[in-house]
Amino acid sequence: MTTTTRQRAGIIPLLVIATAQLTLVLDDSIVNIALPSIQRDLGVTVEHLPWVVNAYTLAFGSLLLLGGRIGDLWGRRRTLQLGIAVFIVASLAGGLGQNATMLIVARAIQGVGAALTAPNALALITTTSSERKLRDAALSLYGAMSALGIVVGLLLGGVLTDLLDWRWVFFINIPIGLLVLLGSRTLVAADRHHGRVGTLGAVLGTGGMVALVYAITRVGENGFTDPIALILLGAAAVLLAVFVLTQAHSSSSLVPLSLFRDRNRSGACLAMLLLAIGPMGAFYVITLYLQQVQQYSPLRAGVAWLPFAAGLVLGAGTAPKLLLKTAPRSVAALGALLSALAAFWFSVISVDTGYWLHLAPAMFVLALGFGLGILALTQAAVYRVDADKAGIASALLNSAQQVGVALGLAVLAGVAAAVTAQPERAARGTGEALVAGYGTALTVAAGVLFTAGVLALATLSAHPVTEQDTPEPVEMNTGVGN
Repeated sequence: MTTTTRQRAGIIPLLVIATAQLTLVLDDSIVNIALPSIQRDLGVTVEHLPWVVNAYTLAFGSLLLLGGRIGDLWGRRRTLQLGIAVFIVASLAGGLGQNATMLIVARAIQGVGAALTAPNALALITTTSSERKLRDAALSLYGAMSALGIVVGLLLGGVLTDLLDWRWVFFINIPIGLLVLLGSRTLVAADRHHGRVGTLGAVLGTGGMVALVYAITRVGENGFTDPIALILLGAAAVLLAVFVLTQAHSSSSLVPLSLFRDRNRSGACLAMLLLAIGPMGAFYVITLYLQQVQQYSPLRAGVAWLPFAAGLVLGAGTAPKLLLKTAPRSVAALGALLSALAAFWFSVISVDTGYWLHLAPAMFVLALGFGLGILALTQAAVYRVDADKAGIASALLNSAQQVGVALGLAVLAGVAAAVTAQPERAARGTGEALVAGYGTALTVAAGVLFTAGVLALATLSAHPVTEQDTPEPVEMNTGVGN
């Protein structure tokens, strides 16, 4: 088979993986746009409405480690196919939902499917192609989908809700999921490894992640002084500490602690957590600003973020070329610092800030930096890993990103709310108070992103990744077996 033929054969599996990731990410923002319609149609109470979003986030974020390890042991393609199938069935149930309970349960099951799919999709990238350039391009595409899905979700959610019905934000997943499931037959053959998932580790690790993600969610809803959130944070700390201790002496560990001996991998995961906080938190704050201060409709607010999509495509497309010649730490630091500059640029908004001269350029630079940074960090985290640990290494990076997104929403929303509520701010009018809160939150985001850049410089390798550092690929499967 010629090089060109192999490259063409490798494109379809990589598009399948990218589409799977896009579907999982857009499902969050696409449902957010439909929440008012869901509340009116099903009579969902104010207390239960956030759980239409939280149920998905909680299941997705807390089960990623388990999903990645199951893929390592049971076979990544097989686990991805199971995850997509679960996601499709849950999407159908959500679209047919007749009450809040049915909808929330369906969303939680969607999260289970997503947790089985996401880490194994990323791990499969490293075993799908023997061509370094194609593999790097696939990582770039995967990373881009992780953020682009949010913009696509806003646009698609607004269109579907306005033109059809809120149920279509769930039904749209079914044909896309079926195409991914069909295309998954082109992925590499199932690769099993010896071992088992220890029950104690699975319970402690999953329980700790549930407590952590739920605590972050409650902070976003109720502020930093919410007593239940503080109790959950304490429980998460205890459970995860005991989890680490048990993993150190377990013969069937959920997360092999040897993964953290690589400073690149540990640094990449920490930097990814911080990198996700900034752009995703800024995305949330500026979207609120557009709708609450500048009175944009949900659909117009989604369209306004198109410069973000353009910057993300440019950043993700440029990163592979830079990483062939430049060390991951330089690219990751550059990306984080560009995003920090954009967040600081955002922080000086006023009640009548112009879109084309202020907001649109900042959106572009924010995404450009994120696109550069996310690929460099992904490469640092999933390259130089043993084949039997690729799934859990991918799950660790996914978990860092998911926790970072949740933290970004919670922390920046909390900061904005606290500043806005100050009496001296409220006396100046609602618009001025909101802008003061949003500006302070965006300054915090800039600080977090600057810290991510410094962390990348301090921990990641000073040398470009070589072909010897990349995992050994599995031969491309051209059949339609399991």
